[in-house]
Amino acid sequence: MVQGCTSNAGKSYLAAALCRILADEGLRVAPFKAQNMSNNAGVTPGGLEMGRAQLVQARAARVTPDVRMNPVLLKPEADTRSQVVLLGRAHPEITALPWRERKPLLWPYVQQSLHSLMDEFDVVVIEGAGSPAEVNLRASDIVNMRVAREVQAAVLLACDIDRGGAFAHLLGTWHCLIPEERERLAGFVLNRFRGDARLLSPAPEWLQEQTGVPTVGVVPWLNIPLPEEDGVALERATRADEDGGFVAIARLPRVSNLDEFAPLGERARWVSTPAELAGARAVIVPGSKSTASDLAWLRQSGVAGTITRLAEQGLPVLGVCGGLQMLGRRLHDPHRIEGGGEAHGLGLLDLDTEWAADKTTRQTRFTDTETGLALEGYEIHHGQTRSGPAVQELAPGLLWRQGNVRGTYLHGLLENPAYLEHFLGWAGLAAPAGLDSLDARLDAIAAQVRASLDWPYVRGLL
Repeated sequence: MVQGCTSNAGKSYLAAALCRILADEGLRVAPFKAQNMSNNAGVTPGGLEMGRAQLVQARAARVTPDVRMNPVLLKPEADTRSQVVLLGRAHPEITALPWRERKPLLWPYVQQSLHSLMDEFDVVVIEGAGSPAEVNLRASDIVNMRVAREVQAAVLLACDIDRGGAFAHLLGTWHCLIPEERERLAGFVLNRFRGDARLLSPAPEWLQEQTGVPTVGVVPWLNIPLPEEDGVALERATRADEDGGFVAIARLPRVSNLDEFAPLGERARWVSTPAELAGARAVIVPGSKSTASDLAWLRQSGVAGTITRLAEQGLPVLGVCGGLQMLGRRLHDPHRIEGGGEAHGLGLLDLDTEWAADKTTRQTRFTDTETGLALEGYEIHHGQTRSGPAVQELAPGLLWRQGNVRGTYLHGLLENPAYLEHFLGWAGLAAPAGLDSLDARLDAIAAQVRASLDWPYVRGLL
């Protein structure tokens, strides 16, 4: 099991590497994370939702994604409200319960999923969430040390040394654990290190004297991107070079599926003020878990007005899923999926959207009649959208165009290399340097992580 001192310590990254390393040894490997809190979800071949991190880890393990690998997915809709997705489907009854009342109901699903995977696979690589040091959550834990103790997993505790304070984080986390939890700790991992690892001494030795736990790896900063699990990654977003032109992506408060824009590379810049849009060559309004409230933020921030003016000037604008709905004329929520009511969109696309009671979740392939390209991706949306006479439907119910504005329900549109090139061409931008295939990136990460760990020790934990 891989746990972390904090969110975004690199747990998902390390777990994916371990899945690929062990799969390459000929073992049948399954990833597992009891509970994700993320709006970065994907869809299994069976049309069920699960966290993107576990979809990537299943790819690393060379196995078919299965919702048992992420039985509980919490999709934040507000600061104090999250939708519960249980075994791939939204569960309104549990969603309606207070936070602490959910846990006893969810734990049996976690147990059953984990043990069934252990029965079917040689190895299960488990990922924790946040930090096990959150003592206020110990009684209701279903994702960290309770999982480790359930199956007597050996735990590697990772910290992001690039943020500073790594040894304090590791020692402090160890101090917050009760004896039964400390017994599960098998090693510390210093992740995202830049520099000469020899300069770390004598700190790892001192840490082992304090805790009895060895430091079993110093993993360097690897500039090899994987799909991100949540919005914390936006803190690390690279600012594009203004002189070279950039694609502005609205940094919505409840942005979803942000990883699908990784192929833009350094061409992408996340923006939250009108001033940050200056010099943009194209604009993207991404998906959202709370479309109506994010639309209100878009207006209050002034970004909506700037996008409208840029669209009128001929700048390419693309809306994806919730962003597509915001670019339309009208949004109606009769089933109170997002609280009910009606809102007016930006009116850049002649589209009306109504939220349906049932959510559409599926992998999708179609041909774009504008470019002739065969495209693939996935859909996750409650909205059902109808087009008016002013908009051109390029793929029924999936892709629309009105002048220089386009909207789609297809997540992963820009992960189709040919469409990415077309989109950037409309903006007068060259495509970024080629991003290696996901499998090639996983191979490279696995090789680096294996070389950075005391692999005989880590392998011996199995």
